[in-house]
Parts: sequence; structure tokens; C-alpha cells
Amino acid sequence: MTEKQYLSRSESELPMIAKNILEVCNPKRIFAFYGSLGAGKTTLIRSFCEALGVQEPVTSPTFTLVHTYEAAQDMVYHFDFYRLQSEIEAYDIGLEEYLDSGEYVFMEWPERIPGLIPSQTAKLRLIVLENNWREITLSY
Repeated sequence: MTEKQYLSRSESELPMIAKNILEVCNPKRIFAFYGSLGAGKTTLIRSFCEALGVQEPVTSPTFTLVHTYEAAQDMVYHFDFYRLQSEIEAYDIGLEEYLDSGEYVFMEWPERIPGLIPSQTAKLRLIVLENNWREITLSY
């Protein structure tokens, strides 16, 4: 597994970082985002969606579990597993079908469903540093 680190000093740097990660990870389409509350997972996913051509507002699917977005050439499925109590709940919403779809899948709080994360998933860990900077570690 290869690892690469990024340092974001402001939210304005995230679109460039997201675009670079998409290029580096091509053809991977499944991404897991790890980080504490407020680390910036949704904000980074918003930058990924913008890089893919999503035109509509990107928000956290905390209560709906999944949001679907139409990108320029693909579909994007954005999951938030924070409220899940078990992996069975992820099965119940059809997670396997989304993962097998060949479309982009972005997952927040994947540690709630560790047994369901495919081995080919690109993993991003976000850590908040001093000055509100973010360290983003990509493992792929």
C-alpha cells in the first residue's frame, strides 16, 4: 500500500488536493474518509464532487445515510455511517450494490462498518493541526 501526505492550510486548497488525489488513485472509485468530528471530511468530499463536475450543493448525509449526485460523467454516492449501530444496517440500505456499481463512492465514518470496506478502497485520514490546518494522509 502506498501512502501520500497533503497539508491544507485553508479550505481554498482542497479542490487542488482533491483533484490530485483523484488522479493519483485513478482508476479507484471507492474512498473512505477517516477523522474526528469537525476534521473536514464533508468539506473534502465536497471538493472531490466539484472536481468530478457535480453542480448541486454537497451536504452531509448524516440523517439520510446516503446522498446521490450526478457528476459530469458519473454518479457519486456519498455515505455517512456515523449513526449506524451495526454493519447489518449498511446491508439494509444496499451498500454492496453501491460498492459494486462502478461509480464513485465516498464514505464518512467507515470505521463503523470495517468488515464491509473493500480491500481496493483508497483511505484518507484527516487530522486537525495547529492554526486549523489539516493533514490529509492518503493510503491506496
